[in-house]
Amino acid sequence: MPSVLPRRARRRLVPLVVYLLSAVAVAAGALLAAPGLTSTGTGLRYPVTPDELASARAALASLEVKGRAPRTGYDRDLFGQAWVDVDRNGCDTRNDVLGRDLAVRTVKDGTGGCVVLTGTLQDPYSGRPVDFVRGVDTSAEVQIDHVVALSDAWQKGAQGWDDATRTAFANDPRNLLAVDGGLNQAKGAGDAATWLPPHRPFRCRYVMRQAEVKAAYGLWVTAAERDAVERELDRCEVVEPAAP
Repeated sequence: MPSVLPRRARRRLVPLVVYLLSAVAVAAGALLAAPGLTSTGTGLRYPVTPDELASARAALASLEVKGRAPRTGYDRDLFGQAWVDVDRNGCDTRNDVLGRDLAVRTVKDGTGGCVVLTGTLQDPYSGRPVDFVRGVDTSAEVQIDHVVALSDAWQKGAQGWDDATRTAFANDPRNLLAVDGGLNQAKGAGDAATWLPPHRPFRCRYVMRQAEVKAAYGLWVTAAERDAVERELDRCEVVEPAAP
C-alpha cells in the first residue's frame, strides 16, 4: 500500500527511519533471498501471489514520473564504505548476502560462520548454477548486484539524501542479490527500461523489487522505466497462495 503521507513529509522521514529499517532487514536476510523460487522439470519459476502483485503495482503507482537528473557529482564513495557491517553482526554486507543466497556453503574457520569460502548460486539473472570460490581470480564469478543501481538512484533522488541514508540504501538487503558476475557487469547502472535479466522467468520478481525499493526510499522513475515495469508486471505468473 503506498504511503498516505505527502511526498515532502516522506522525504523528511527517510533519514530518520531508513537506516534502522535496513539493519532490521539485514538481520532477517535469510527471508529475503530470491523470493518465490520453485523448481519444476522444465526449470526455475518465480510465481507471485495476487497480494504480492497488487503491492508491487501500488508501489509503482506511488512513484513520481520525471526525467533522469544529470549524473554530475556521482561517486560510489558517496554511498559509504563498500559493504559495511550495518547490523553489527560481525559480518559485512557482502558476506551476509553470500550467506543468504548461496547453497552448499563452506565458511572460513574462526569467522563465526561469516566469511563464505565456497558455495553454489542458482543465479536468478541467467537461470544457471554458478560456483563460487573465494580467491583473487575467482571471487568475481559471483557479484552482489544493487537491483536499483547506485548511479540510477543518484540520478533519481539520492543526490538529496544525507550520508546515513545513502549508506543504508547501499547495504539494504532488499536491494541486493548475489548474481552472475558477467551479467552484473553487463547491467551496469541500467534501469528496467534499458536492462532486464536474460532469464525471463525472473523478470517479474526483478521489477517488483525495483518498484518496491524505489517506493521505500522516495526515488522516482522515468516514463520509459515505468512502462517497462508495467509490462513485466503484466507478464507475472500469478498463483493463489497455498491453503494453511
